[in-house]
Amino acid sequence: MVQRVRTSKWASAIYSGLATMVAMLILYYGLASFTDNAPNIETWLSWMGILTVVQMAVTYSSGQRTQRKIDQLELAMKQASAGNWEYRLSEVEGDAFSGVYHEMNVMMAKLEDRLKLLQQLGEKEVLEEMSSQEAAVLEERKRLARDLHDTVSQQLFALHMSASSLPKLLEKDSEHAQKVMEQLIAMSSTAQKQMRGLIAQLRPMELQGKTLEEALGRWFPDYCRQNGLQGTLDIQIGDRISEAKEHQLFLIIQEAMANVVKHADAQSVRLFLGETDRQISLSIEDNGTGFRSGQVRPGGYGLSTMKERAQKLGGEAEIVTKPGSGTRVRVWFPKFAADSEPTLAQKVKKNVGADKE
Repeated sequence: MVQRVRTSKWASAIYSGLATMVAMLILYYGLASFTDNAPNIETWLSWMGILTVVQMAVTYSSGQRTQRKIDQLELAMKQASAGNWEYRLSEVEGDAFSGVYHEMNVMMAKLEDRLKLLQQLGEKEVLEEMSSQEAAVLEERKRLARDLHDTVSQQLFALHMSASSLPKLLEKDSEHAQKVMEQLIAMSSTAQKQMRGLIAQLRPMELQGKTLEEALGRWFPDYCRQNGLQGTLDIQIGDRISEAKEHQLFLIIQEAMANVVKHADAQSVRLFLGETDRQISLSIEDNGTGFRSGQVRPGGYGLSTMKERAQKLGGEAEIVTKPGSGTRVRVWFPKFAADSEPTLAQKVKKNVGADKE
């Protein structure tokens, strides 16, 4: 759009100069035909050249001012596209673009308020879901306790009994003792797998009572180590994120990391969590095999779940990948200032008043 405006600016200046030259020539031949006091042609051509240059300069200058106004409008659109909903255009009373700028400011303020409300409602919904799940969590813990008793606990008891009898068996029947030792190895391997499965089910609870940074600082290295991954954790968060955002981000991270283990065939993974003045962003990148987008069925790789979690708070999620180049999961949320901000009407009024001053 800017390139078209620049071309139009030069075209307008050229057309304006040509129009001035044609008008001056017509006027000269009119004076020469109907009067006897026509000026000298050389003098007239000098005037014509000066007027043409002045007209072109005036037209170009006017086009340049118009271009600056359009550039400011385009900048506002880019700011909104980048998530900076607080950006406002300067409104100057009497300016030809004043009405357009005012409508743009009002539209951006309304969109900011609505997106902020959407995020607040999403956070409220997440917190309500967390609260309503407490009873289910308690029931799940009871189930896990029963599973521990029925599986791992009994396996450990059998291991203890077999190990206790092993010294006497070695003295009496070494061949039988060898079979018992093989059974002990198999039982210990089974118990280890069962314990890992139960621990994996408990992992979503690790965020309770911790900040997201604290939870990831403990969970991420352990998860990478247990699954043979070289993990890099990079967290650059200043202020504390709301509980709802932390909860959603933690669940998204767990989903993405599970996909790395199940599908990526990767050796290393990097998790980055950072923020700007307007956005909270998450990136999980592995060096695995990658895949073509057409290879994934709708909802595969947990993308639909991650998108739903991000969109619930006004954000978005995407997977960037191609065969042989690994996979990167990107998630971002808009970030708003404190709730003590001025209202929409106050913002618009304040900006207009400041511009008048």
